[in-house]
Amino acid sequence: MPTTPLIRDLTIQEVSRQTGLAESALRYYERIGLIDPVPRDASSSHRRYPPHLVAAIESLSCLRSTGMSVHDMRAYVDNIRRGEDAASDQHRLFADHARRLTDDIARLRLRQRYVAAKAQMWAARERGDTAAEQAMIPEITALGAQLLAEENTHA
Repeated sequence: MPTTPLIRDLTIQEVSRQTGLAESALRYYERIGLIDPVPRDASSSHRRYPPHLVAAIESLSCLRSTGMSVHDMRAYVDNIRRGEDAASDQHRLFADHARRLTDDIARLRLRQRYVAAKAQMWAARERGDTAAEQAMIPEITALGAQLLAEENTHA
């Protein structure tokens, strides 16, 4: 994010560097209407992103970094364009996404526990500690069953 407000239009390369979005993503977002049509330089026909558009793209980049789908980003943009009448829709959109992230974090924590248990088991084997290795097997088996059940419910 810039520390000072933009006072000039940016090239697609500059916007890409500033937002972390690939140039192809910027073109795609324009093509599908996530961002307004980008003005073109009169002499070169290259895209020139005005400050207000760069700010909108920065918001989209933040949403993308949270794992928000393009479908939900479209809803977000549509709601922004509707104005204050869309406040409840925006609230619902973000509350739903927050719940999905909470679920994702829980699944990641389960995966992390499984991998950490496997690492402990292999460390015990490396040390030649058969008792510690064998003690890890029930935990690994239980975590593996949870992983499989979780993956089957989200497949």
